[in-house]
Amino acid sequence: FRIMAGKVKWVTDIEKSVLINNFEKRGWIQVAENEDWNFYWMSVQTIRNVFSVETGYRLSDDQIVNHFPNHYELTRKDLMVKNIKRYRKELEKEGSPLAEKDENGKYIYLDFVPVTFMLPADYNLFVEEFRKNPSSTWIMKPCGKAQGKGIFLINKLSQIKKWSRDSKTSSFVSQSSKEAYVISLYINNPLLIGGKKFDLRLYVLVSTYRPLRCYMYKLGFCRFCTVKYTPSTSELDNMFVHLTNVAIQKHGDDYNHIHGGKWTVSNLRLYLESTRGKEVTNKLFDEIHWIIVQSLKAVAPVMNNDKHCFECYGYDIIIDDRLKPWLIEVNASPSLTSSTANDRILKYNLINDTLNIAVPNGEIPDCKWNKSPPKEVLGNYEVLYDEEMAQGDGPDRDLRSRPGQAAGAKGSRARDLGKPVLTTWK
Repeated sequence: FRIMAGKVKWVTDIEKSVLINNFEKRGWIQVAENEDWNFYWMSVQTIRNVFSVETGYRLSDDQIVNHFPNHYELTRKDLMVKNIKRYRKELEKEGSPLAEKDENGKYIYLDFVPVTFMLPADYNLFVEEFRKNPSSTWIMKPCGKAQGKGIFLINKLSQIKKWSRDSKTSSFVSQSSKEAYVISLYINNPLLIGGKKFDLRLYVLVSTYRPLRCYMYKLGFCRFCTVKYTPSTSELDNMFVHLTNVAIQKHGDDYNHIHGGKWTVSNLRLYLESTRGKEVTNKLFDEIHWIIVQSLKAVAPVMNNDKHCFECYGYDIIIDDRLKPWLIEVNASPSLTSSTANDRILKYNLINDTLNIAVPNGEIPDCKWNKSPPKEVLGNYEVLYDEEMAQGDGPDRDLRSRPGQAAGAKGSRARDLGKPVLTTWK
């Protein structure tokens, strides 16, 4: 293989060195500037250019790329919510037990995204919802930005009047006609460890959407805030309290450059098992896996499932103090930058294991293969969901296979006090 580093837009020199060192270690990559190349590691914008109708470029069977052409259906904050809402409505129309609701009209199994509205389109709907609970706190995010940029919290309607052209008519116009926002109900009761808020960064590899086949990386981590959490309205502007993004926290006075404010997922499991119990901890992580699979199923019908593509997503999950996980967003280009020594080891292994699945045994890529690699090449990945394997057991297998839950004759919720049964995606 040869990779043309000059044609790739690397986010940082560190990412470039990690990738190239990893490629060379495998013995089948030679860095070159002016030769043909088979394996592409591209930015999302480069992917769009490659698949653009205007360019007229077509990939050959021995070329693969690391993004799906319209990955943004999952990774743009507004489109992710839109697709999940559509998915739930479709399941309702089909009478699926997955879309069952409780007596308050809330989804029992599919309530994993905070109440969210698009702005400016849903401004009036947001105002109506806000007035039902005027003491609530909301978080506002630009749809197309990352690393915590442009995010702020509000607890009064007057705080977003600067975005409103005419408050008398309750119309809303964003600062830029090109930039849309989402506004979500803020999870103001996060699970705290040491008094600090944290979230989970989990890596999920999708090799194909139709049929859906995805893998969970076992070496994710928690990202902690540097300042202890308080729900006080006087601290709404303190992003060191509320946002876990390393890009923000690393500028705080209390940021630790040795551990980077991070815990491994295995450390989190150990902590939760010792404080909450093993059964409760297993249930939590099973629900996290459930969220990931359902979010991928939600976008699968609209995703351009090009045979040349695979993708490693960075999932951000927040856990509240009732140990309920919430999907916050999905990243198309999770950072490969190393902030600590452990970070570099993790991301080096992540790249290596991802490549071993995308191109098993380092052979010349063939986009026509069935994308089902042997178990021995998975490394730290484990199969999360394989649609082909699940199809034979009926449409409600996902529901029946969740530990601690079962669907009765009418899709009613039941508790299984015995040992958890294996989930479809493990």
